[in-house]
Amino acid sequence: MSGEPNAGHHAWIGLGSNLDGPREHVARALEELDRLPLTRRVAASRLYASRPVGPADQPDFVNAVAQLVTRLSPLALLDQLQALEQRHGRVRGRRWGPRTLDLDLLLYDERRLALPRLTLPHPEMTRRAFVLVPLAELAPSLTLDGQPLSRLAAELEPQDLAPVLPSGG
Repeated sequence: MSGEPNAGHHAWIGLGSNLDGPREHVARALEELDRLPLTRRVAASRLYASRPVGPADQPDFVNAVAQLVTRLSPLALLDQLQALEQRHGRVRGRRWGPRTLDLDLLLYDERRLALPRLTLPHPEMTRRAFVLVPLAELAPSLTLDGQPLSRLAAELEPQDLAPVLPSGG
């Protein structure tokens, strides 16, 4: 994205995968976020391993959070995220089931939306350590409903969340 470094809207994206090489899907998606139209990735958290939410008969997830600066509207960004999921072979089966790539628009500036396709802030994020911990890693002073994300993350049960160690070492 060209122009002023801070031009645009700040958006935070949750990434997750638990199929077909989840670490690779998340790492590749982080790179691909930087190539979305009118969008630039400005930060990314470490990768984390987490137990699945919902059906337990599936592999553990690899999760991360990315911060973007974008000139896309929230719905246009959501469309781009869903297209990226499709390019990774995402099949929408059972709710909270296994997936090659899941991209959630968590926050978009301080905007609040309640649309059929998109709710902002993401309605489940305050209950999920695999979202709040990496989000607080990127933006600890960011607040949600007046509460710093770092405090919200610290108050959550750890939910078997662990940093993913780098490959080869």
